[in-house]
Amino acid sequence: MTYAVRSAPARRRPTAQSVDIAGTAWPVYKVEALVLGIMVFLGALALTSSLQVAVLTSAASTVVAWWTLMLVERRTALRS
Repeated sequence: MTYAVRSAPARRRPTAQSVDIAGTAWPVYKVEALVLGIMVFLGALALTSSLQVAVLTSAASTVVAWWTLMLVERRTALRS
């Protein structure tokens, strides 16, 4: 007996927006998080004149921004 099966259309995988830096595609959220970290570092260094406080503050803000922006990007990519 012969029968036909409809094939399911291939799902498009959501892709993150990217920026080309030195020939490598970087997701935009990573670049935004790193720029925010640099700005926080310079601001904290100017306000406190303490390298330790500036490094720890900028590292914490970069990690939080990185994860938050990544989750927001994935959520919006799944909705569209």
